[in-house]
Amino acid sequence: MKRTLALTGNESAAEAMRQINPDVVAAYPITPQTELMHAFTQLVADGAVKTEMILVESEHSAMSACVGAAAAGVRVMTATSANGLALMWEIVYIAASLRLPLVMAVVNRALSGPINIHCDHSDSMGCRDSGWIQLYGENPQEVYDNMLQAVRIAEHPDVLLPVMPTYDGFIISHTLERVDVIGDDEASAFVGEPKPRFSLLDIDRPVTYGPLDLQDYYFEHKKQQAEAMKRAKEVVREVGEEYGARTGRAYGFFDAYRTEDAEQIILCLGSAAGTAKAVADELRDGGRKVGVLKLRMFRPFPAEELARAIGHARSIAVLDRAEGFNGVGGPVCPEVKAALYKAGGADVFNYVYGLGGRDLGPDLIRSVFDDLEAGRADPREAIHLGVRS
Repeated sequence: MKRTLALTGNESAAEAMRQINPDVVAAYPITPQTELMHAFTQLVADGAVKTEMILVESEHSAMSACVGAAAAGVRVMTATSANGLALMWEIVYIAASLRLPLVMAVVNRALSGPINIHCDHSDSMGCRDSGWIQLYGENPQEVYDNMLQAVRIAEHPDVLLPVMPTYDGFIISHTLERVDVIGDDEASAFVGEPKPRFSLLDIDRPVTYGPLDLQDYYFEHKKQQAEAMKRAKEVVREVGEEYGARTGRAYGFFDAYRTEDAEQIILCLGSAAGTAKAVADELRDGGRKVGVLKLRMFRPFPAEELARAIGHARSIAVLDRAEGFNGVGGPVCPEVKAALYKAGGADVFNYVYGLGGRDLGPDLIRSVFDDLEAGRADPREAIHLGVRS
């Protein structure tokens, strides 16, 4: 039975986890993820799920416990933010390299230092090349939807890679919105039962996880990971379409908003998309041909599809909520430029915004569209949007 609830982003993630009913969750609290795990551990204490909840002494231990449990063949989930994700670094790579289909919600928060508990994407962008699939949510509804889909994507036999659904700390994690939730039976039928291909507990088919892997086979195993990431694109599409057939909310690689004839386009991830769409509507009413592309899937990067969707534009602004500390700009912009290289035509400009939770208001979005129309932006370096001079 479908329900409409008032949930924060963290509560949406916890509700999805309740319906998924993972076998094992190992987690350590860190702001702004803490309320997610508070809500879920309460469900465990109340007997609402059958999950084995492992409370550990650090995020490094949390991911280590998740790796061990996933290698045993059970369904595993966790969550973290910022410095917690950084502390997991070693094991994050191991989880992907061992092809373990676990799911970790990342509530985006700035990395220290100086210490900051508010949102930017430096944490998840920092491990963008670790072999994890990355999905970015715009609001609590997408948090819920992405969590359910992440399980199906990770466990698909053509993929077997960990998935990181992310959402903006405080902006989404602590914001109360309307969320449409599908029935428990339907959610359970959608995610299905875990069917591990290999298990350390299968004594009839013994396997080894994490052996020494030197020059003889390491390269081949990395190539296999890369091929699995390529295959994941079609799986993400298929799972998103099936979810749409069940709920009326279909998902793909991105959400192209009023881009068909747009001359100026803003590309962004996460909660910034809502503000950008509202400004685009306002400017459209004034006769300007503008649009917004919200990138949902950052890994694997949908280069060909992106080029087809926005390659016709005269100018594109890529909004990065992470500092790249280099001459090319933030982490998203070089990917977009590479995707559009053969398409030609569009000028691509980079804006770094919102670091440490700095607000992105309509006026700033409007100024970006104005820059694009007037040709004021410099494609050679990133523009720091909203920073005091």
